[in-house]
Amino acid sequence: MEFDLNFYRGKRVLVTGHTGFKGSWLCLLLHRLGADVTGYSLAPTTNPALFEIAGIDKVCHSVIGDIRDFDHLKQTFEEACPEIVLHLAAQPIVRDSYKEPRYTYETNVMGTVNVLECLRQSASVRSFLNVTTDKVYLNREWPWGYREDEMLDGFDPYSNSKSCSELVTHSYKSSFFADGEIAISTARAGNVIGGGDFANDRIVPDCVRAAIAHQEIIVRNPHSTRPYQHVLEPLFAYLMICAKQFEDGKYAGWYNVGPDDQDCFKTGALVDTFVKHWGEGLSWTTPATSEGPHEANFLKLDCSKIKSIFGWSPRWNLDTAIDKVVEWSKCWQAGGDVNACMDKQIEDYLNTL
Repeated sequence: MEFDLNFYRGKRVLVTGHTGFKGSWLCLLLHRLGADVTGYSLAPTTNPALFEIAGIDKVCHSVIGDIRDFDHLKQTFEEACPEIVLHLAAQPIVRDSYKEPRYTYETNVMGTVNVLECLRQSASVRSFLNVTTDKVYLNREWPWGYREDEMLDGFDPYSNSKSCSELVTHSYKSSFFADGEIAISTARAGNVIGGGDFANDRIVPDCVRAAIAHQEIIVRNPHSTRPYQHVLEPLFAYLMICAKQFEDGKYAGWYNVGPDDQDCFKTGALVDTFVKHWGEGLSWTTPATSEGPHEANFLKLDCSKIKSIFGWSPRWNLDTAIDKVVEWSKCWQAGGDVNACMDKQIEDYLNTL
């Protein structure tokens, strides 16, 4: 099942977390589809930041605010009168959650409560999607993919707080939105990669930083397996879910959004692919000692539900996704037109649909 991309033309859409990596790509994609976009988020947390490089504030009404500030968030809802809300705002880094667990829970749990409270008091919203993570599941390190009905219980504060965000959404859906007037879903995405991600402690941004500095890439956990996908893959899935449940509430639910099995790569193999595409004699190594907090060794999603219900499937394999990362990164490194590069990549992706 595909959906008409013209659905978003003229729709009022609110995106929380719009200054982040995924949020910036999402706002650009929505703008291209003709949506009237409002974003609510903290100022960009990385330097450099895709939001600033790509001038995302020019394609949406950008509101800088804290998701924990309910009054400001509610004011933004009242002014924007959104029909569709995509909730991406979060503290998204596992290692940072060990350093600041309280802030992580405040942002990821109470931030979700605040958004849902705004929905509960809104007369305009008809479709809501809470974007969480593949890490919400109780990870038993088994070799098959987790399904949507598996137990939720992330290990670290980040993963656990996103599990809590899921449970909060489930509770609000049952308690306040059972009449179906607002369709409520969550999407649990795998590891997302793409041009313009400058976050710390993420393997692809680490690769890009090392490549630009002409240094060896340091890979902490080369044998850990993750579901990697280009950022446009889940973003299109999010928009599809929001559109279909807007039209018919029967599509509301909980969805895994990840790559096919062949793109669940070991980190070392992913870095090999990056090195191949970047060239320039780039290489990688592992640290002499592996220190740091707990990280899962094996994680994979079973995406049969979203494939069965919507006929959705990934379009770009990991090799293509890495090629797009390198294309964007080298364009930015050379002082090129990154907006034109992003527009081209969006066009390339939409042409596969």
